[in-house]
Amino acid sequence: MSEPYLSQWQRLLKNVGTWQGSFTQISPEGKVLADLPTEVALIPQDNDRAMRQEIRRYPPSEPTQTTVLEYRSLSRSTLFFEDGAFSQGTIQWGPFSEFGAELGLIAGDRRLRLVQLFEQSDLKQLTLIRERLQGSETPEREPLALSDLVGTWQGESVTQYADLRPEQQQHTQLTVEMTGDKQVRQTITFGDSPPIRSTGTVEGQKILFTGRSQPVQILLLPDGASATCPLRITPRQPLFLEVGWLLDANTRQRMIRSYDAAGAWSSLTLVTERKK
Repeated sequence: MSEPYLSQWQRLLKNVGTWQGSFTQISPEGKVLADLPTEVALIPQDNDRAMRQEIRRYPPSEPTQTTVLEYRSLSRSTLFFEDGAFSQGTIQWGPFSEFGAELGLIAGDRRLRLVQLFEQSDLKQLTLIRERLQGSETPEREPLALSDLVGTWQGESVTQYADLRPEQQQHTQLTVEMTGDKQVRQTITFGDSPPIRSTGTVEGQKILFTGRSQPVQILLLPDGASATCPLRITPRQPLFLEVGWLLDANTRQRMIRSYDAAGAWSSLTLVTERKK
């Protein structure tokens, strides 16, 4: 095994255990369509050199649905961070194919995962997966509100690259301001790069940013979660998919899966930030 492979496999092992929760299907507008109780068990095999993954779904008034996966290696479309957070998804976007990714965050005995799925360039559906380790009593967080985000957040980012270049760490700053009853201004800085500024319109639990060539929306979701992505993917434009998770009033994590202008997956970034 190569060293990067060993490192990634060890990070996968941070997810070992039985995770109980639900798969919540959400429309592109943020409406909850369905909620299905689930249990996902990650069981190491062969002295931690293999993994057995058991996925159990519990549809109401129907038999349990069980899927079993066994593997000894990780797909090149998947990357893990030191704490066990990860993403897996499409490597190359195409205008006529299904496209999407799963972004997973982990904090103690809780996990939050988000799947964003596109069909023929349009956002089709999101799935929010809220989980806790079996036996945990840690409560779910309140649904995310815009007021939770307002302020200045300073943090650190770790970026991994699809071509397995060395990880890069940077300081980050995110400022969210209300500039009117329904207007939000967001300023993001990574390291020494110039700030990225955008203005969005609040529509219920959605913030829509239309000032760029590719409109992007932020959905405010249950359990302190947020989902950020384009409503429709524009060809020959870079794009990103993001999940956010408010861990407490002053601590937030975000994971960003980025694609270049040719539609190729380029990097994965994990940000841990705190409100000033």
